[in-house]
Amino acid sequence: MKQPKPNFYNLAWRWHFYAGLFVAPFMVMLALTGIIYLFKPQLDPLMYGSLLNVPAAHHKVSADDLLKRVKEAYPQGQIKQYLPPANAERSAQFVVIDKGHELNVFIDPYHGDILGEQDAKKNLQAIARSIHGELMIGTVGDRLVELAAGWGVVLVVSGVFLWWPRGQSAGILWPRLNSRGRVLWRDLHAVTGFWGAALLLVMLLSGMTWTGFWGKQYADLWNRFPVAMWNEVPKSDVEARSLNSATRQTVPWAMENTPMPMSGDHAEHMAHTGTKAGPAAPTISLQDVQNIAVQRKVKPGYSITFPTTATGVFTIALFADDPRNDATLHVDQYTGDVLADVRWTHYSNVARATEVGVMLHEGKMFGPFNQIIVLLICLMILLSAVSGVVIWWKRRPQGKFGVPPLRHDLPKWKTAMVIMFGLAVMFPLVGASLIVVWVLDRVLLSRLNGLAETGPAA
Repeated sequence: MKQPKPNFYNLAWRWHFYAGLFVAPFMVMLALTGIIYLFKPQLDPLMYGSLLNVPAAHHKVSADDLLKRVKEAYPQGQIKQYLPPANAERSAQFVVIDKGHELNVFIDPYHGDILGEQDAKKNLQAIARSIHGELMIGTVGDRLVELAAGWGVVLVVSGVFLWWPRGQSAGILWPRLNSRGRVLWRDLHAVTGFWGAALLLVMLLSGMTWTGFWGKQYADLWNRFPVAMWNEVPKSDVEARSLNSATRQTVPWAMENTPMPMSGDHAEHMAHTGTKAGPAAPTISLQDVQNIAVQRKVKPGYSITFPTTATGVFTIALFADDPRNDATLHVDQYTGDVLADVRWTHYSNVARATEVGVMLHEGKMFGPFNQIIVLLICLMILLSAVSGVVIWWKRRPQGKFGVPPLRHDLPKWKTAMVIMFGLAVMFPLVGASLIVVWVLDRVLLSRLNGLAETGPAA
């Protein structure tokens, strides 16, 4: 007799199972590296206090003199960026490319003494950020993290459906602490996931805005500025996202897909003819650029990125803890003209919501309180991931993979199929992988299960 088709509840169990096995290691990694980066404001002064902290004094050395001293100390180095002191008791910092290494060089802004250097890509925070964003393996790692985050969304949605209270509160709204073994682990998993689902979705979606595939498509679709903002200046074919890297954030998310302006009267002609620009030869000084930042009331904590070509620009950028203080200014390296000055007021509503989400994600929006909330979310993720793996390990039959069987006696929820299809469309990498997993499930795993059982596959 022909068996009825399995309903969505059965399939949700299987998708939740597959998503959990794939996502769990990534969630553990993201939570641990996220905790490290979350407490960067507290860890950096403790670990690198001799480089970051200086006694406050009355008179500061000019940015040009600081630049001169760094050039003397690194005669073969290329100065990439300057970070003025964030407050009166902090050192100034230059980012220098020297002998193939990117270095953070710290200098006393009051006396001009070089305090020391740090490998920009091999310090604790840079490593944590790089692992968190791309597993330290570039584009492939970025896509894997994006795929894991997308499957994390599937995991949350399917989990909420599976554990939604249907006349039962114990074990879902609160754990049955008097239970033991697999039941206790199951309750911890269900309760943590149920109450933390919304927070986890916010973390996953806000994090995905930085991914190289989905994040770029999202930005291109929703992050728009009035075209007129760029009409009066020659534009290059380079986007501002080129200033960001896996280990260093320079411009805010809202600015990543905006064009970089070009310096010089001949810049537009060079852009149209495709002429290659020579090396940068700025005629305005670094102190001039810093003065522009002060005059334009850019909050402390900003960076100044140097031009690298004859048509490049100085970029003053503040990726602020409070995105309402964000600032991105592009300055002509010859005339000192401000070619673009973009602030919070220029952001679209989607860009504003995204920037707030990113700052909440990083625990910066509301200081220590925000950090504590994100820490709790990270601990919740760790508990959920570990408990999920324990449940699977305890329930799987001896010698088998433990894929949940397809049953036919459970309630249907047709709307869920539409939701899953919507997730597959919203997250293309997840959609493609869903097809692959479905094929493997039907062709390979079902066949293996059939061989292991005496009767027909359930």
